[in-house]
Amino acid sequence: MVSLQLLHAKQLGVIAVNRGVFHVPAVRPKIAELVFQLYGRPLHPVLFEVHQTRTIERSKYRAKVQITSAGHLISWQHDETYFTEVAAAANHPLPENNRLLSHRLRGSQSDSIQSDSGVRYQVNFQLESIAPEVFWSFQQKLIKDESRKGMLHSFDSSGRVAMGAMSYINIDSREKNLLVQCFHTFPDDSAIVKSESRFLLP
Repeated sequence: MVSLQLLHAKQLGVIAVNRGVFHVPAVRPKIAELVFQLYGRPLHPVLFEVHQTRTIERSKYRAKVQITSAGHLISWQHDETYFTEVAAAANHPLPENNRLLSHRLRGSQSDSIQSDSGVRYQVNFQLESIAPEVFWSFQQKLIKDESRKGMLHSFDSSGRVAMGAMSYINIDSREKNLLVQCFHTFPDDSAIVKSESRFLLP
């Protein structure tokens, strides 16, 4: 049976239903369409196509870090405090309710917010356009780096250039501090999106 939440998502055009299997569009957005958003609530996983997931459990918080078709999704919780960071296309049908921050990707930016419970969220992100040969070298180093410990996912080529996009996420989890560093590549534009997010308990 299809849930009311899934039916609502289908009506919004978020998913297509085929023989009981739910699909979210897997096309990575153009770099100019990417938006960073922060919510003070959880978001339903059916809204995203997830390629990799890593769960972090600490005594005072729990988090889930996911690579999605457009970028990433970070879900963080401490008691009744929720922060959900999303890197997705601007036209991705996400709720407006309890959206705390929203930034178009232009140059280098930073922002922060503090909850009523004293939890702090900080983010720095930047869009870097580089020469195609430097871009290619960056992707090859990610693939061949045997010392990496983070999450790495390679996407199929869009057809315009030979190489596909990549997403790499590094996680540093401490008892009162979660650091998530994300790198998303966009071969069609020879561009890299870098972000560093911190979730800090008082």
